[in-house]
Amino acid sequence: MKELKLGVIGMSDGNGHPYSWSAIFNGFNDAYMKDCPFPVIPDYLSKQSFPEDSIFEGKVSYIWTQDKEISKHVAKSSNIEHIVEHYPDMIGQVDGILLARDDYEHHLEISEPFLKAGLPIYIDKPIAINKKQANKIFSLQKYKGQIFTCSALGYAKEFQLTDKMKTEIGNLEYVEACIMKSWEKYSIHIIEPVLKIIGDQGEIKLVNKTISNNKHIITYTWDSHLVTTISTLGESPSPIKIRLFGSKGYKELVFEDTFYAFKKALQHFINIIKKEDPPINQGFVMKVVDMIERGLES
Repeated sequence: MKELKLGVIGMSDGNGHPYSWSAIFNGFNDAYMKDCPFPVIPDYLSKQSFPEDSIFEGKVSYIWTQDKEISKHVAKSSNIEHIVEHYPDMIGQVDGILLARDDYEHHLEISEPFLKAGLPIYIDKPIAINKKQANKIFSLQKYKGQIFTCSALGYAKEFQLTDKMKTEIGNLEYVEACIMKSWEKYSIHIIEPVLKIIGDQGEIKLVNKTISNNKHIITYTWDSHLVTTISTLGESPSPIKIRLFGSKGYKELVFEDTFYAFKKALQHFINIIKKEDPPINQGFVMKVVDMIERGLES
């Protein structure tokens, strides 16, 4: 299959994905990337070897952001050839879209022309913060698997349990996970890996909420009697961490390798386009959205 041409769409406040996602495909220009407004990005990119560590099957060829000067800087930093005036201008020019913005309130509006055109699209997390909006976006799919959406932390190597670890933990009895920043945008980063770790626990039968000062501590009790607590801590410094308490032992998992997680997620999107991997599980996505929605203040 020929190299896929991709278009990237940005920016949203506090989110540097157009720089990093594009660089994972294209490599980067250090002279410009050093001025990236998100210093963590050039830091972790500099630890990789390019082009060896890039994704070879695709290239980000087009970019749109709401600010032409930002578009120019991202393009120079991440070796993107074309800047478009309007994001629908990418239709007919690319094989897939990276909607690299986490302002979920604009996901429907921005994704709609691409979905109607039949282009596969990676929609940054969260696709929506309520089931009604998520279903509206999914209803625009022309075919199963047209939409890819996730938290890249669901692919983090730190959150993958080996058989040995599962044996040491025993039957899960309690899980807690925490992350900085807002519930709406960041809870998904720990909800997804937690759901992948715990597997099918039935339905949520009870939700307890403590919400104060931009801190959300939400406890879910499942049919299986497993209890999981998901916390977003606002501006309080916190590592991204999952703690597992089992009948035999305890494990603490701490996220560290951003590049690995982003690359794995982007590679999965490419593999779906190439029909090498099955589409994402829409039911899983809706379960994640349901947990986000249940954690919001009434």
